[in-house]
Amino acid sequence: MFSQTFSPRFTDTDALGHINNTNVPIWFEGARDPVFKLFIPDLDPKKWNLILAKIDVTFHAQMHYGSEMEIKTYIGRIGSSSFNIYQELWQNDAKCASGTAVMVHFCYDKQKPQQIPQQLITEMEPHLFMS
Repeated sequence: MFSQTFSPRFTDTDALGHINNTNVPIWFEGARDPVFKLFIPDLDPKKWNLILAKIDVTFHAQMHYGSEMEIKTYIGRIGSSSFNIYQELWQNDAKCASGTAVMVHFCYDKQKPQQIPQQLITEMEPHLFMS
């Protein structure tokens, strides 16, 4: 698991005083960097070999300004050319949101998915989500 802790900004709130739900997918994307670094260690966009195929987010509890948040990032599933990144957003010891991003290992020159090398699968396996 990878973990990132941060404080939400006042501007992240909505008119009801909650954290605006549009922030969560953006925060989840930012917390995927450690997984991206397995594929592209220097995060150089010219070497990028991943595409996002799908995201989903489920909200479990309200989130508020003024309390630290933690995003836990796991590998949810590993296929031959795609994998899932499963993430949870926690605040005050409560899981407030969870989500999954389906990523595809992709060859931009050929414009098609490519096999995930065994070396990368081996690096991903310690981060598999165990429910």
